[in-house]
Amino acid sequence: MTASFFRIALILGLLSAIGPFAIDMYLPALPSIGQDLRANNNVTQLTLLAFFISFALAQLFYGPLSDMWGRKLPLYLGIGLFALASVGCALATDIETLIAFRFVQGFGGAAGMVIPRAIVRDMHTGVQAARLMSLLMLVFSISPILAPLTGSAVIEFYGWRGVFWAVTAAALIGLVLLATQLDETRPATERSGSGLGSAMAAYRLLLSDRNFLTLTFIGGLGISSFLVYLANSPFVLIEHYGLTPTQYSFAFSINAVSFFAVSQATGWLGERFGLVRVMRIAVSAFALAMVVMAVMMAAGFNALPVMASFLFIGYGFLGLVIPTSAVLALEDHGAIAGTASSLMGTLHFVIAAVAMVISSLFFDGTAVPMAAGIALCAFAAFVLTQATIGRRAAVAAAE
Repeated sequence: MTASFFRIALILGLLSAIGPFAIDMYLPALPSIGQDLRANNNVTQLTLLAFFISFALAQLFYGPLSDMWGRKLPLYLGIGLFALASVGCALATDIETLIAFRFVQGFGGAAGMVIPRAIVRDMHTGVQAARLMSLLMLVFSISPILAPLTGSAVIEFYGWRGVFWAVTAAALIGLVLLATQLDETRPATERSGSGLGSAMAAYRLLLSDRNFLTLTFIGGLGISSFLVYLANSPFVLIEHYGLTPTQYSFAFSINAVSFFAVSQATGWLGERFGLVRVMRIAVSAFALAMVVMAVMMAAGFNALPVMASFLFIGYGFLGLVIPTSAVLALEDHGAIAGTASSLMGTLHFVIAAVAMVISSLFFDGTAVPMAAGIALCAFAAFVLTQATIGRRAAVAAAE
């Protein structure tokens, strides 16, 4: 792979990580935010949910805009809005204001999630796209590794408001990289004919494409399992298991290490065994690890090392599921890659938001409801894979 290949992966990964960085970095601060702004845990979690809702819905706009205007201009608009909202979060004096600015922040940050995937599809397909996507996710995974650690350090010296000043700086760095290091990958000739009508037609096409929807839902359920953990883990690990914010950051980061390390094998495994087969096996192993974890914890084997071990294994296999499902879903939609990436991202986060809300209803301060929520998401992904992708693969093999 050329230096240019790695450079593009680095830049796209960093742009993709800006939005998630605003989630992961402030996770260790959730309990202190609630105390400072006099809000209980459920209300404090709304700052996370507000971000996810807008992050999901905004993706519907950025994809068609990137098909109509090119990839770079919507990225400028989104990341700029994210930076302004981050300043508002840093200056918030009550929980309602923080929730409102978090909503705006999510709307801006969505651009960095949608458009890099479309750029990957502009440049490559098949195994090469899987390689670039997995490299992008390697950089993207820096966020859940370094962000909580950086966040806990920032909180230690500057309080939770310092987190939002830090993500403002990250957004400004992203704008500089976008302006100086990334070329436009959708030329003006390919934008002709793109408009509101073509965007609506593209969405109708995608919503009638069973293969696209199946792969999107499989990836979305996988992401949901991680976001259920993300939403509940600060309270479970800090308040239930008694970890300090810094210890929590290390515990959180270990899962991201597993995820991105295994994801780097996606291209090699896909070339050797085929992307569909890799995804089927990875989904099965992911579901097995998470279901066994939930059963053991419900049976009373709920020590932190038990949960941490199964999460490490399960999220490693998830590192194969996410890039393969995304590449396969976008494979046949190069002409509307931005719109397809938008719908995929929106569905991913709508599924995740529903899973987070349901898991929050059963949260009792212990790890068992969180483990059950993670396992249900993983098992649903397994069932959907076997009922659709697995059946088609079996038919194809028999022919």
